Amino acid sequence: MAQHIYLTGENLNVISKTLGPAMKNRDPGPIREMAEKETEAGVDFIDLNIGPARKGGAELMEWIVKTVQEVTDTPLFLDTSNVEAIEAGLKVYQPKKGKAIINSIMARPERMEALIPLAGKYGAGMVALLWGPDGMPRDTDERAMFLAELYMAATEAGVAPEDIYVDPIITPVNVQQDQLPHCMGLYQAQEDLAPGCRSTNGLSNVSNGAPEHLRAILNQTFLMMLIHCNVQGAIVDAFDQPLQDIARGKMPELVELVGKVMNGEPIDLGSLSKEEQDYVKTAKVLLGESLYSDSWLDL
Repeated sequence: MAQHIYLTGENLNVISKTLGPAMKNRDPGPIREMAEKETEAGVDFIDLNIGPARKGGAELMEWIVKTVQEVTDTPLFLDTSNVEAIEAGLKVYQPKKGKAIINSIMARPERMEALIPLAGKYGAGMVALLWGPDGMPRDTDERAMFLAELYMAATEAGVAPEDIYVDPIITPVNVQQDQLPHCMGLYQAQEDLAPGCRSTNGLSNVSNGAPEHLRAILNQTFLMMLIHCNVQGAIVDAFDQPLQDIARGKMPELVELVGKVMNGEPIDLGSLSKEEQDYVKTAKVLLGESLYSDSWLDL
C-alpha cells in the first residue's frame, strides 16, 4: 500500500459563491487567499477549476494562473473543457516545484487530438479521464480499454508515463453504487495496463448528493479502500483533516480495518468503537454489500 497519497486541493473552484464572482470580476484577493490556505493545508497540487469558460476562458485562465503563482509554488492542475484556456494557462505557467497538469483529457478522439499535443508541446502532465465517446464506462473492462487508448496516444506524443494521471471516474454512491467496485478494479489492474502511470480521481464525487454531515465519512472511507487498491493520489477537500491524516499514513489501524471488510473477513461490530463501526458500515455500503440509504450509520 502507498504510504503517502498525494492530494490535490479541489477548493479553488468557479462554483464557489465567493470565488466564482472573484473570477468573473478578476478580483485577485479571494483567489490568492484560497491558494494560500490550500498551500498551508499541505496539498501537493492545487486544481484551478474555471468551469467551461466558453467566453473569455483563455484570458481568465492566464490571469488565474499568474494570480495563484504570485502566492504559491505548489504545482497546478488546469481544469476546464476550454482547449484555448488550457493552452493559455500552459503558456504562462512557471514550473517552480513541478509541471502543470491538464485536467483532463477524455478518451474521445476530438479531445485527445486537441489536448495531448499540448501536453507534449509544453512539457505538461495530464489526467487520463476514462470517459469514452458514448460517455460513462460500464465496467472495469471498458475503463481498461479507454486507458489503453489514452496511454498509447500520450506516450506516442512524448508524454512520459509518470506524467499521466489515471482517473477511472468516481460515481456518487447514492446514484451508481455498483460502479465503485469497477473503479477499484481498474486501479488494481493499472500497472499492467499502463506501466509507470500515476493515479488520481475526483474523490468527493463519491459523496455528491449525500447529506452534508455524511459526506466526510464517505470520502474518508473510500480513500482507505482505494489505498488498498494501490491508488497514488486523489482530488479532495483540502480542509478535511482526517482525510489528510489517512493520506499521510497516520490512521493505519482504520485503514487495516477497512481492508478486512474488503477481504470479507468476519468482524465483530460489538468489539469496535463507534468510530470504527461507522467506517465498517460505510465500507460495506461502498462495496455494495449494503444498500445505500441516508441512514446507513443508524442501522
